[in-house]
Amino acid sequence: MKKLASVTAVIVIGLSGPAVAPVAAAEGTVAPAATGTVAWSPCPDNDPNLGPMLKGLECGAVEVPLDYDSPSGQKIKLALTRARHTVADGQYKGVVLLHRGQWPGPISRDMPTRYAQGTTGLAADVSAAYDWIGFDPRGVGASEPSIVCDPSYINPLLPAPVPKTAQDEQNSVARAKAYAKSCGDKYGDVLDHFTTADSARDLDRMRIALGQEKISYYGIDWGGYLGSVYATMYPDRVKRMVLDSVPSPSGVGYQDQMAKSFTSEHNGGLFFAWVATYDSVYHLGTTADAVEANYYEGLETVGAAPVDGKIGPGEWTNVFEQVAYRSWTWESRAKILSDFVVHGDATALRADSPTPGFPQQNRVATTNAVNCTDGRWPKDWNVWSAALAGQYAAGNHLLTWSNGWYSAPCAFWPAQSHAPAQVGNSSADILLVQPQYDAAHGMFGALDMRVRFPNSRLIVELGGHNVGSALSANNNPCLNTRVSDYLRDGTRPTSWWGIDATCQAPADPVPSGA
Repeated sequence: MKKLASVTAVIVIGLSGPAVAPVAAAEGTVAPAATGTVAWSPCPDNDPNLGPMLKGLECGAVEVPLDYDSPSGQKIKLALTRARHTVADGQYKGVVLLHRGQWPGPISRDMPTRYAQGTTGLAADVSAAYDWIGFDPRGVGASEPSIVCDPSYINPLLPAPVPKTAQDEQNSVARAKAYAKSCGDKYGDVLDHFTTADSARDLDRMRIALGQEKISYYGIDWGGYLGSVYATMYPDRVKRMVLDSVPSPSGVGYQDQMAKSFTSEHNGGLFFAWVATYDSVYHLGTTADAVEANYYEGLETVGAAPVDGKIGPGEWTNVFEQVAYRSWTWESRAKILSDFVVHGDATALRADSPTPGFPQQNRVATTNAVNCTDGRWPKDWNVWSAALAGQYAAGNHLLTWSNGWYSAPCAFWPAQSHAPAQVGNSSADILLVQPQYDAAHGMFGALDMRVRFPNSRLIVELGGHNVGSALSANNNPCLNTRVSDYLRDGTRPTSWWGIDATCQAPADPVPSGA
């Protein structure tokens, strides 16, 4: 950790620029919004993908062009939800659009419930003052069309992520190529219109349909990148914007994906060390190395004899992937590991390895649809192979090959890839929130964004290793207060041109029986 901290300090110094006078945040409430053009109606109690999670919300849709170069041509629909403000109209502060990230794939229409009710850690007066808007981006969830390519691509039994032979690798390459072809065969030219810039234009159509002169926005991961692109294209239409766990605009595509091998390995080490601390509970070893050895023993076991013929090394890796991104998964994953390796019990492993349904199939398709067109990707697999093999040989074993296969269709994607969008301007009012040990992006993304938006402020969660560090299951009162203050009246830290403020991460979880 000390080494990473020193690297962070060097990056901050390298990215820092001359100080400028901070721009004062505009304050005051806004008049009640015009009705807009969204036809709201109560959401169903049993949504086909979200079940009862939309109960109490209003549902609506916005029609937008598929191709913004031909705005009068084919239209698509974007699905929205709303939790209305509960304060008097004179205290109403407008709308906040929400996206949970994990690239564009996850459905986000369920988010307004938690923000409106304040269960995220947001201050109650702030929760009550806004209309909270969830949305499924183009291609996702209830938006139309919602895309799914060859469903067998992520169904069990998956190939082992780490190829043992050249033929193993070529077989997996052939699968990725066939998946990309299935997407092209099914959706054709539609795939040319799934860039983040397209989604940023969609956000502005939502703003208009919601009857707002300006919008506020909270985005995590890809949701943060989407916000940055919107703030670049429409800086005068941003009221307040929170970007949490921020990707680097400089490396969108191949570069950002390959960087995950190092950050994932580091956070995997944090998990193994945590489990070792509680050997009295899990009996997996008193050192991180011993726990890690048991993890790979389990991996080898399911490789030799897949559980129920459906849970092999690919599924095993997917189950444990979350430990690199969210510490609140550590207890459940440690129990799965202990049950399986120590006790020979696969019950918990089975429960966490269901056959993927529509949301997962849709997520893989839309993630590739956006990721493969947002940035440049090598079209020669030999470039990928050399990079992945080199990272693995350097000791990055946990997710290197798994991450590579997730994006491998981009080497064969049927739509054109583009240079990353130009991101940044000097005026947008943005608050950046960044965990120090973010496995998805590292620290560089937030520091890169801080320089690109000189009127932004960056709060770093020291020791944090959860993607989505504020207003989440992370439960960090310091960050939640900072974000609440900002959304309430624009209060932000004083500018220090680099890391503007810090919050200490909460303690890691303590398992029952420790």
